[in-house]
Amino acid sequence: MTIREKWILEAGALSRRTLLRGGTLSAAAIGLLAGAPALFASRRADASAEQDVRILNTALAAEHEAVAAYQVGAESGLLKKDALDLAVQFQGQHKEHVELLTSTVRKLGGSPAGEKASYQFPVEKLKTQEDVLRFAAGLEKGAVSAYLGAIPILGSGDLAKAAASILGDEAMHWAVLRYVLGENPVPHAFVS
Repeated sequence: MTIREKWILEAGALSRRTLLRGGTLSAAAIGLLAGAPALFASRRADASAEQDVRILNTALAAEHEAVAAYQVGAESGLLKKDALDLAVQFQGQHKEHVELLTSTVRKLGGSPAGEKASYQFPVEKLKTQEDVLRFAAGLEKGAVSAYLGAIPILGSGDLAKAAASILGDEAMHWAVLRYVLGENPVPHAFVS
């Protein structure tokens, strides 16, 4: 299972936990209203920040994976100049995502996820330019789904806005790769 697939599953699990916890928190909030609402708000903020750090670190790990995947594609010798230029551009944008997510995790008091020493990419299946581009398109599709799942469970509107901006970039990458592969770049009105 790739980091992006784990991220999609984690985002969904966090979302379900948040929904399930909602009834408990409401009951707890009612009980605390008479006593210490500031303490409750502080604990809730801490829990939200911790959850945001987990979500952002999962996104950060996936962005590190994307940088490494585009490096594999660039070094494969299978990409023609235009496709290589595109891959390098997309890799650069993923590096920018890494920088933003790293600084945000630090601002939230967390330790940013680092890149792995190695990744399990299907390099033995990458025999043509099309194979490399399909591999990249699959990663971008996974990123779109992962960010889509993470946005509603982030505790801050600013974090959700930043994640939505990255989601837009990932969706553009996916659409461009689909176009280069001769596929309809935007086959549906909604992404999931």
